[in-house]
Amino acid sequence: MSANPKLTRHLSTDNPRVLVVDGSRVVRRLIEQTLKAHLPGVSVLACETGAEALAQLGTGVVDFVTTALRLPDMDGLELARQIRLNSPQAYMPIVAVSGDVQERLVSRALSEDVTDYFDKSLGFQALAEFIRGYVQPTESTSGEVLYVEDSRVVAVATRRMLEKHGLTVLHVISVEDALAMLETAQTMNRIGADIVLTDVNLKGALTGGDLLERIRRQLGYGKGHLPVIVMTGDDNPENQAALLRAGANDLVEKPIEERLLVTKLLFQLRVARNLRARADRETA
Repeated sequence: MSANPKLTRHLSTDNPRVLVVDGSRVVRRLIEQTLKAHLPGVSVLACETGAEALAQLGTGVVDFVTTALRLPDMDGLELARQIRLNSPQAYMPIVAVSGDVQERLVSRALSEDVTDYFDKSLGFQALAEFIRGYVQPTESTSGEVLYVEDSRVVAVATRRMLEKHGLTVLHVISVEDALAMLETAQTMNRIGADIVLTDVNLKGALTGGDLLERIRRQLGYGKGHLPVIVMTGDDNPENQAALLRAGANDLVEKPIEERLLVTKLLFQLRVARNLRARADRETA
């Protein structure tokens, strides 16, 4: 989803305080246990209702908020709006955690008060890694990014941005070149990249949307097998929804904010690696 530009500044802290808001006691407990296992030094403030969460915010600084979209006393989006209105902090990531977040995302029913979203079906361990990407960023990582961009200026800037974080960037200027690379790799029983990052509007005959469709249908790679992040300057909700329905893992609106893009890329890389490793174990 698109995030409000003023909400995308990155936060880093060694002892993060995470506010978890969910009507289910079991879910709150599972999230708390998982966060404490994967984020040393984290303090988890668990709340059942939006009212409790707002009261908790008055007791001190909170570094990160997760909220269910359905709470006993209000919608999670309303809670996000209230936090924005009442929080003294200039920046606070608020992430919607829900099993139906994809439907709301496609329908463009998530507000700009929400910084990002997380699909609960990915599991709480993945949620912990997702939160880590915001509050304890990894300075370097590894992975191959197939990057499709026909603007030399944009490509150079984005490539430097990604390489600074340890990623290997395979840059091509057209969908045709990207497909040729992926198809050649597939004949050699390889995927060809760990993740695809593509612009929508390109100078060739094919668009980023066409690339997305070919990856999902022609090459047969699902969202967990080869993640695709689409960069777009088109803020039309219907066009964005069409990209998500076609199989985009996520969208990043232009102009690109570095930390937001890198956080989303690293998260999708981690999820895909976990899913591929699980599939390999099951077929071994």
